Amino acid sequence: MILLLWGGGALLALTGAMCYSELGAAFPFVGGDYVYLREAYHPFVAFLSGWASFTVGFGAAIAAGAMGFASYVLQLVPSEADSTLLSKGFALALIWSLTVVHVAGVGPGGLLQQLLTVLKIGAILLLIVGAFTVGNGDWQHLVMTSTTPDVGPGALVVSFIFVTYAYSGWNAAGYIAGEMINPTRSIPRTMIGGTLLVGTVYVVLNVVYFYALPVQALAAPPLMPVAEKVAVGMFGPTAAHFVTIMLCISIAGAVSAMIWTGPRVYYAMARDGFLPGFFSDTEQNHGTPVRSIVLQSLWVTVLVLSGSFEQLVIYSGLIITAFTALTVGAVIMLRQRRPQLVRPYQVPFYPVLPVCYILVAGVIMIFLSAEKPVETFWACLTLSAGVPLYFLMRTHIGKYGNDRSG
Repeated sequence: MILLLWGGGALLALTGAMCYSELGAAFPFVGGDYVYLREAYHPFVAFLSGWASFTVGFGAAIAAGAMGFASYVLQLVPSEADSTLLSKGFALALIWSLTVVHVAGVGPGGLLQQLLTVLKIGAILLLIVGAFTVGNGDWQHLVMTSTTPDVGPGALVVSFIFVTYAYSGWNAAGYIAGEMINPTRSIPRTMIGGTLLVGTVYVVLNVVYFYALPVQALAAPPLMPVAEKVAVGMFGPTAAHFVTIMLCISIAGAVSAMIWTGPRVYYAMARDGFLPGFFSDTEQNHGTPVRSIVLQSLWVTVLVLSGSFEQLVIYSGLIITAFTALTVGAVIMLRQRRPQLVRPYQVPFYPVLPVCYILVAGVIMIFLSAEKPVETFWACLTLSAGVPLYFLMRTHIGKYGNDRSG
C-alpha cells in the first residue's frame, strides 16, 4: 500500500507536470502559477496565489526546511549551548548564505543549485547501490502481512497528502522560465523528465527501506528519519552520520531551490503593480530580482525567530493543492477562451488528464477539510488576509495591461 501511494503520487505529479508544461511553453515568462492564473482567470486569483506563495507556499516551507537542516547539523556537531538558539542560528545562517549566492546573479545561483542537486542525487544513489550490494537486507520483508486492521479511506488520503507534499516542486521550472534558454522546449523536458526521475528515485528508495527492515521495525520507536534507521540496520551505527550529511545536503538543496524560485513570483506581481515596483528591478543585478529575494528572506527570518512557521506548514498543503488544481484548470479555460494561442507543447489525452488531476485534488481537499477542520479554517483566514492588500494595490493594475513581458 505504501509503495502504491508513492507510485500514485508520481503519476499525479507527472499529470500535473504535463499540464503545466503546456502553460509554461505558451507563457515562457517569470512567475509560474501567478502568470498562468492571471491569463486564465483574473488578476485577483493570481494575486491570491502570489500572496499564498509568499506567506506559506515558499515562506513557511523555507523556514521549516532551514530548521530541519539545523536539527541535523546539531546531530553532527552536538553542543551544550541552548539548542533552540543554536538551531535558529544555523537556520538563519543557511538562509542568508543561500540568499547571498542567489542575489549574486542567475549564474552563481544556478551553479549552486546544480552542485547541491548532483550531491543529493549522488548520495541517494550511493545509498541505493550500497543497499543492494553490501547491505544486510531481506526481500521477504516485502511480502510480510500486517496484523493491524486495514486503514480507512480518510487515513489513506491524509497519507497521500504527505506523499504529494514530498513531490511538490515539480512545477518549479515555470517560475524561472523567463531566465531559460529556449524555454518552450526546456520547460516540458525539465518538468516531465524531472518528475519521472524523482518519482523513480522515491519508489526505489522506499523499496530499499522495505528490503532493509520490515514495516513494523520502520514504524517502531525510536522515531528517527527512516533513511537513518535503514542505514543503521544495513551498514551499522557509523552509517547514521552519512545519512545525516545526506539529509543536510538534501534539505539545503530544497531550501536553495525555494529561495531561487519563490521571488520570481513577487517579481511578476511587482511588474503587474500588485507590489511596489521597487521589487521588480533586475537590471543592475545580472537578471536576478534582488529586492524580491531579500524581501522573502526577511519574511522567512521573522518566521524562524517567531517559530510560527510550524502552524503555517500544517495547512499549506490545502492551499497548495487548491491553487495547483486551479492552475491545471487553466489549461481547459485557455483552450476554450483562447483557441488560437500558440502552444508549442500540448498535454496528451486532453481533456482526460487535466480533469483527472482536478478530481483527485478535489477529493484530497474534501477529505483534508473533514480530517483537519482547524487547519482548513486557518488556510481560509490566511487567504482572506490578502484580500485587503489586493484592493489596496489594484490602483496600479493599469501596469498589468501594459506590461506582460514577464
